[in-house]
Amino acid sequence: MQLDHLAITAASLEEGVAWAEERLGVKLDPGGRHERFGTHNRLLSLGPGLYLEVIAPEPGTAPGMPRWFGLDQPGAPRLGNWIVRVPDLAAALAAAPPEVGEALPLSRGDLSWTVTVPPDGSMPWGGAYPTLIQWSPGHHPADRLSDKGVRLVALEVGHPRAPRLRELLPGLTDPRISFVTADEPGLRARFSGPEGEVTL
Repeated sequence: MQLDHLAITAASLEEGVAWAEERLGVKLDPGGRHERFGTHNRLLSLGPGLYLEVIAPEPGTAPGMPRWFGLDQPGAPRLGNWIVRVPDLAAALAAAPPEVGEALPLSRGDLSWTVTVPPDGSMPWGGAYPTLIQWSPGHHPADRLSDKGVRLVALEVGHPRAPRLRELLPGLTDPRISFVTADEPGLRARFSGPEGEVTL
């Protein structure tokens, strides 16, 4: 298991991008559309193999199923999800809690991947359990993003059952990630960049 990307969720892409750019002090790169879920995004490199996205419902779209990442009720911009890359999604899904959902094949341009999404579009464990993703060989979004010097320093995953959550992710050994007991599920990430250290 490897940390693949972090997602800022927002009610509109413009609002989410402005929120992220103001705090991080850099401009985000273009992203794309996810027709199946009626969403679109903008992206920011966090170094090799890792990126940040701002994702929001796309106006005028009518997806055929609930939007992923809880975006049918997005609220104010916030760090709303973390996505973990696995080499064998079927095996990872077999060991994951059932609320993680099912594996869905998706594509955007020349990018293709399979990702876990609960049928109702909700966030497993209130967003504390990561979305699981397996990319098809050959391409990854981070490979084509401009490097603006922003790096992830630490990711804190909070949940009332943090020790149990950690047990459910035995293959995740990234030293930047910590699990803390908290009253409510939540994510907190610390970044270094042109504006110094910033916490979202």
